[in-house]
Amino acid sequence: MANESRPCLCDIGDRFDYESRGQEVQAEHIKAYVCKPPASTDKAVIVIHDIFGWQLPNTRYMADMLAAHGYIAICPDFYVGREAWKPSDDWSNFDDWLKTRDARKINKEADAVLKYLKEQCGAKKLGVVGFCWGGIAVRHLMMTYPELKAGVSLNGLIKDSDDISNLLNPAFFIFAEKDDFIPLRQLLLCYTLQVTLLEQKLKKNCKVSYEVKIYPGQTHGCIHRRREDINPQDKPYIEGGRKDMINWLNKYI
Repeated sequence: MANESRPCLCDIGDRFDYESRGQEVQAEHIKAYVCKPPASTDKAVIVIHDIFGWQLPNTRYMADMLAAHGYIAICPDFYVGREAWKPSDDWSNFDDWLKTRDARKINKEADAVLKYLKEQCGAKKLGVVGFCWGGIAVRHLMMTYPELKAGVSLNGLIKDSDDISNLLNPAFFIFAEKDDFIPLRQLLLCYTLQVTLLEQKLKKNCKVSYEVKIYPGQTHGCIHRRREDINPQDKPYIEGGRKDMINWLNKYI
């Protein structure tokens, strides 16, 4: 439960009861979870966790799903050993917690992961997906690393000051129509305006392929944090979102 005076703004949703198929490895200064497909491949996808960290079963499920579709999937600990957020934490401390975990300051970690994929896994065709906090990280990496040929950002919040005009390769932005996550920091716009702002900036400035898709009736993290077996009404959108993500990666990697 969240602190009663400050209700939980971003909960885990359906925490998957899932035993992962991959293994944990060391990539220079950070740990990472890696799952490989049955057949040898030179295609790889970096999976970037949300505020609940790299060990959340839901995130590892998504990595395993990508591996089942033919990709080497790696989910690094971009918090570098620092604690992930917990639903029981006091949200009045969230801003201070987040200041030490800037999704736009992960280049050192990204360098280590890319080196690992290239040298240890033989990866040559690379992409990235990320959820919530990781969705913000995807936007940053897609403007920084030209070797990332495709990116998928899921429910990544947008600041008014964010410059997304310099995407280097195709990016897909997924949102939920009924996202109730109201940002704590006043610097952020309300959710609807964020998505509108993103579309306007992309239309005006972006020189590579992109797509913005809003899934009707869905809530924050539906593709990542909801189980289709216990949410039958949402099953078409959960499965559809995952299929859209994979199709985007298949198209450009």
